[in-house]
Formats: sequence, structure tokens, C-alpha cells
Amino acid sequence: MKKYFTVKNLCLSGIIAALYAGLTILLQAISFSAVQVRVSEAMTLLPVLMPAAIPGLTVGCFLANIISPVGWMDMVFGTLATLIAAVLTRMLRKNLYLAALMPVLSNAIIIGVMLHVAFGEPLWMSMLTVGAGEALACYVLGIPLMKALEKMPKLYQE
Repeated sequence: MKKYFTVKNLCLSGIIAALYAGLTILLQAISFSAVQVRVSEAMTLLPVLMPAAIPGLTVGCFLANIISPVGWMDMVFGTLATLIAAVLTRMLRKNLYLAALMPVLSNAIIIGVMLHVAFGEPLWMSMLTVGAGEALACYVLGIPLMKALEKMPKLYQE
């Protein structure tokens, strides 16, 4: 039986949380805009390589969303979208391109609805813009990131 609660996994989760929150806050001009492209969302594919990424992404998203203009709604629903995406990404890790679709769909639906409720934006437009930004982050940035990290197995071996 594999142990997942190890010092190494705790450290990996903490590093991922810090990187996610830091990137999102550093690039907040595009992270919280109408057509948001969170560069940190490229990291949502990390569960493909390591389960420790799931709590790290979740905590990092929560911390980043503290400064969100949507306030508590983003802290709750944005974090939920990231958690769902991370778990589904891990489950579909055998197919990287299908796994990358999970953050796109999760965020397009949950964040799209949240923006519709919070700001009264048309639902379809909110879902489309969030999904497009998420697709850019996952497919243009995330997949190359995963391909590069696959070459460093000592980093993520369980």
C-alpha cells in the first residue's frame, strides 16, 4: 500500500500551492479579467504526474482567490472548480489531452455560472470566455509543461 501523506508529498503540495497563488497574484491583471487567462492554470495538469498536486492546486487557488473581485464566491466556487478539475485530471491521467479538457470544462461551467450570477454577464459568453482562457492555459502552456516534467521522473515519482 502506497503512502500518500509523506513529507515529500506535503512539501510538493506546499510548493505547488505557493507557485499557483504567486503566479495568479503576480499576473492578476490577466488572472481576474473578463477573458481571464491564468498562467497558473497550466499547473492544473500536474495531477497527471503526482497526486500531491491535488491539495496543492486547491490551496493555491483558494489563496489566490482571496484577492478576487468576486470575493467569497470565487474563494468557494473557484476553489471547488479547481478541486474537481484536479481530481478528474488525475483520474484521466492516461490520456494527457483528455485530462487537459477537465480544467477547461470545470472552469467554463462553474466559473461561467459564477460570473453570470455575480455580474449579470450573459451565461454563454461567460462560459465561452472562461473556457477559452482555460484552454489556452491548459493546451498551450500546460501540455508542454507536462511533456518537459515527464523527462524528470525523480521530481514526481511516488
